[in-house]
Amino acid sequence: MSISKDDILNAIAEMSVMDVVELVEAMEEKFGVSAAAAVAVAGGDAGGAAEEQTEFDVILTGFGDKKVAVIKAVRGATGLGLKEAKELVEGAPKALKEGVDKAEAEELKKSLEEAGASVEIK
Repeated sequence: MSISKDDILNAIAEMSVMDVVELVEAMEEKFGVSAAAAVAVAGGDAGGAAEEQTEFDVILTGFGDKKVAVIKAVRGATGLGLKEAKELVEGAPKALKEGVDKAEAEELKKSLEEAGASVEIK
């Protein structure tokens, strides 16, 4: 006699939560696996765990009403000349720095926002 998957699922649906937890634990013990490991092996995303991003792009999205202060901040952060920094600020949205680590991206964002800019990190 063979039991179908639907029969098993219907039986589980009638169980209490505690009974299901005990069933999972018993299956893990019997077969020497864990449910979390099975999801990982199957290629599932158990809780949104993805590879952590290590490189970030800092994007100037706007300069607000403090254009001169933002230009100065951009010059300080990038080493650009006055003309190039002004063109970059006026051309927003533009990437200021690409492929930087998280700490540098956060620091750059903070300094530009203090000057009055709108900044995104991607």
